Formats: sequence, C-alpha cells, structure tokens
Amino acid sequence: MKHVCHVLTILLCVGAVQAEEKTPEAKSVAAKAVGQKHIGVGASPVKDAEVLIDGSRKMLDDKWTYWEGPRFASSLPIKWKIVDDPVDGGTVVMTDDPVAAGGKYGTADIVTKKKYRDFRLHVEFLIMKPGGNSGVYLQNRYEIQVLDGDKTKHGMGAVINETESPYHAYNGVGKWNSYDIKFRAARFTDGKLTENALVSMYFNGQKVHDNVKIYKVWGGPNSGIDGGNDSGKGITDVPGGLKLQCEGHDVRYRNTWINELNLESDTDF
Repeated sequence: MKHVCHVLTILLCVGAVQAEEKTPEAKSVAAKAVGQKHIGVGASPVKDAEVLIDGSRKMLDDKWTYWEGPRFASSLPIKWKIVDDPVDGGTVVMTDDPVAAGGKYGTADIVTKKKYRDFRLHVEFLIMKPGGNSGVYLQNRYEIQVLDGDKTKHGMGAVINETESPYHAYNGVGKWNSYDIKFRAARFTDGKLTENALVSMYFNGQKVHDNVKIYKVWGGPNSGIDGGNDSGKGITDVPGGLKLQCEGHDVRYRNTWINELNLESDTDF
C-alpha cells in the first residue's frame, strides 16, 4: 500500500510540474535548463560578446554617436540621459532629446561607432508610458519595432512592415522586455544583391521570428542606410551600426550586447 501511495505521489508531482511549466515563468526556467541562459530579460553576454550599453555615460559616449542622416538636428555630445532604472535599480539609458519631440525620428537617433555584418544581439528596453515609441535598427537599416499599443505589422516586435507583431510576448508598460536577435546580412555577387538579409528573434524568451527575409529599408532616407535608394530596395554591400531610435518618448535601454558572427546559411539559434 505504501508503495502504491509513493507512486501516486510521484505521478501527482510530475503532473503539477507539467502544469506549472505552462506558465511563462516556468517556460523561462525550462529554457534556461536546456542551455538558453543567454536569452530573455537579464541574460548574460555570450562568450566574446561586446557590451554596448551598461548604464554608464562613459560607455554611451565611447561606443555610440548620433546618426547624421538627412534629418539630423542635434549635436554632440549625445543628449540622451543616464537615468535610474525604475524596476531593478542602477542606471540605464533614456531616449531623451528635445529635437525629436513630436515623433521626429532621424533627428537624434544614436548608432554604434562600430559597424557590423552578421551578429547575435541582445537588447533590453522599457517603455515608461502608453504609446511609447522607439526602434532597434539592425545595420542601421532594418527596424525591429518598439511601439506600445500597436499590434499591426508596424507594431511591437515586428520586423517592421514585413511580419505580424508578436504582441502576445510583450510584457507591457513599465516592465523590462528583451529582444534576442540573430542577423545575417544581405549577400552580394559582383555588386548585385543575391540573398536578402535574414533574422530570427526571441521576444522575452519566446521564439517569434524564424529566418525571416527582409526585403527593404522602410521609412525613406530619414530612416537609415539605403532608405532613399529605390524606395528602400536599393540595399548596398556595406556594414552598418546598431541604431536606437529617438522619437521624443521616454523609452529606456540597458544590458545590450552584440557578438559578431559569420553565418553561412541561416539564423537559427
């Protein structure tokens, strides 16, 4: 009888664990258990990764500058602020530059001084107020949208205008969110585009994009490199920096790191 009770207890415990693993928190724990500790909010940099944002003014000034596109209206030093992390303490970077008020992207966007081709990227962001707007630009070309309240193909977490928004994975206003991205740059032969850029992405630990082809730069010349070439389809064979967009909203960034890669065929994690 004791043996039967012991077996039943084990079965009940297994069932409870399986039920618990259906929650987002348990899924996150399960992901870490199978080796994905470098994915999700708070993820540690992978081996050989370069930290780009650590919440310090020194790193902001050392590794970033303004993107001086056709609409640029600010001036160095960078006017973005180092402010308190309202959730976990410490300091973070805030997208604050008065020239961008009213949603004028391109007037005060910041971009890394270093340029990249293929890479693995981790970036964390927090939107302070409803409707907060920013954007993460891969190679200063392809935008992964940061926009509270928008569930369209122009909305939160979308490869802008090319995929649906994975809004279900968003943690919401006042909470930290993470993008874990693997990116393969467009390929060229004799100066001609032969393979489109590819991207895969985890949003807060959930796989939301899988080897998505990116066909153009959206938003025109004020948006990023090649935005003014053939309506954004004229992609050129030059690397670009990681860019963060300023649109006059209080959006904050922390724990951002990048690892350069040489991807042969796809962007699988």
